Amino acid sequence: MSPEDMLAVAVEEARAGLAEGGIPIGAALFAADGTLLGRGHNRRVQHDDPSVHGETDAFRRAGRQRSYRDTTMVTTLSPCWYCSGLVRQFGISNLVIGESRTFTGGHEWLAELGVKVTILDDPTCVSLLGDFVAAHPEVWNEDIGEE
Repeated sequence: MSPEDMLAVAVEEARAGLAEGGIPIGAALFAADGTLLGRGHNRRVQHDDPSVHGETDAFRRAGRQRSYRDTTMVTTLSPCWYCSGLVRQFGISNLVIGESRTFTGGHEWLAELGVKVTILDDPTCVSLLGDFVAAHPEVWNEDIGEE
């Protein structure tokens, strides 16, 4: 699968989160052969749980794996430090990011540690989150730990 094909899964998840009244950030975890292991979206509003980010939701839904080496985490937005830590902790070796304009998390740090980082600068991802931030700044600021 191409990075764009994998991102399409994460975008579907972001749209699902938005439809549920949540923050439109989606993610998916793929095996080296392109098999989808898990997909998810930010559910912190829906579940009243600040730990359910898109990447953590996809990771949890993937279930236990013997190894995460050679897997690819795809996310519509640059991962925050919490989700960057998840990528680092479990040795996920590839990261595909839809956009990093709205928010720049820890992807440069991950690249320094040897994770292959691909930023697609996808206009759909930019508009999905940008429109949400403009309409709901208080929810967005809560999500990223701002006041």
